[in-house]
Amino acid sequence: MLILAFDTATPAVTVALHDGCGVAAHESAVDARRHGELLAPSIARILGQAGAEPGDLTSIAVGTGPGPYTGLRVGLVTARVLGSALSIPVDGVCTLDIIAAEARHAAAGREFIVATDARRREVYWARYSADAQRLSEPQVSLPAAVPAGYPMAGEGPRLHAELAAGGETIGPRYPSAAELAQIAADHVARGIPPERPEARYLRRPDAREPGRPKRVTP
Repeated sequence: MLILAFDTATPAVTVALHDGCGVAAHESAVDARRHGELLAPSIARILGQAGAEPGDLTSIAVGTGPGPYTGLRVGLVTARVLGSALSIPVDGVCTLDIIAAEARHAAAGREFIVATDARRREVYWARYSADAQRLSEPQVSLPAAVPAGYPMAGEGPRLHAELAAGGETIGPRYPSAAELAQIAADHVARGIPPERPEARYLRRPDAREPGRPKRVTP
């Protein structure tokens, strides 16, 4: 087993490699505007650190968001292209679930919420059980609409004071590809079929095609 995992749904570009025994290599960089520049070199370095070639990979795992359109698209397109070129499966995992898997330790037996930056003064969020099972579908909303009183992981409570004030801030700020790689390895070990790597945009991209020009009458 050799799983390449990466996520670009947040400002973090995070990449990891799992060899079936554990995470063999991992790196992350935070830069909300350079996903396209950072991902391919990170993948090359991770493979190099493990002494592996792309042809050695047995599967790919990719974060599917929710996240801003441009960054999320970089990871998903890369995963699909690699999967097709290498004829290996691609497993799509919700980015909020990746954060939750790590945050459950800090939640210490309590239900909690993961909230990430959705821009426009909004957050992407979902509620989780103490063992990081998702209890609600991912949503996008103003911070005021997020249920209060829960421990909260992700970038959301670090950006919005009203979220931090509602409960304890826990867990990681961004997803970790090391955690994603472990999730994917667990899926393989348990015989769980890979999920389609479909983007969870939750809303239309900011960029729009221009409309037809207005008619000008004399």
